[in-house]
Amino acid sequence: MRRILIAVLIIFFLKTFVGEASVVPTASMEGTILVGDHLVLNKLLYGPEIPLLHWRLPMLKNIHRGEIVVFHYPRDPSQTYLKRVAAVGGDLVEIRNGSLYVNAEAVNEPYAVHHAPGWSRHEHMSPLVVPAGELFVMGDNRDNSSDSRDWGFVPVSNVIGEPLFVYWSYDAPSSRWLDENFSHQMAFYGSMVEHFFSNTRWKRTGTWL
Repeated sequence: MRRILIAVLIIFFLKTFVGEASVVPTASMEGTILVGDHLVLNKLLYGPEIPLLHWRLPMLKNIHRGEIVVFHYPRDPSQTYLKRVAAVGGDLVEIRNGSLYVNAEAVNEPYAVHHAPGWSRHEHMSPLVVPAGELFVMGDNRDNSSDSRDWGFVPVSNVIGEPLFVYWSYDAPSSRWLDENFSHQMAFYGSMVEHFFSNTRWKRTGTWL
């Protein structure tokens, strides 16, 4: 019994203060992170919250441009999003012809993916100054991402952590991961057993981000 209690406490400690497993259900970061990637998150440096008490420890890391972060969605904190930081507090951010400019300088973004031909609503954005303590975030899949271009800035205090690596990747469409119907979920999990070997993206296992 004592060993079980110790094991539970260790798992609780690791999940709360060090890392957490999470699945990516949408394609907003495709090009870097795929639908069905299961990630281990690093939370330790980002002021993890103590359960029940809802206290957050001090954040020990400064967030920089180009980093990928996991955060509470500002309009609905019960949801968590995964995006790349394009600009931080004090930066002047702008989009011209689909290209990102920060402080009037073009940003080299080899990770950014553009699928839509010609004009799209995300091709242009007038210059904005990111407020202190806020982040401007975007998905790498620029034509299929709901991000700061649509709903504004993310408070730094909303950041939960950063993805470390892919521990498992299972090829299934977003509709299967996002379906909240209980019977559909059970059917999906059952199909995972049947198609585990064929649908697992083995080459992505252990991919560091």
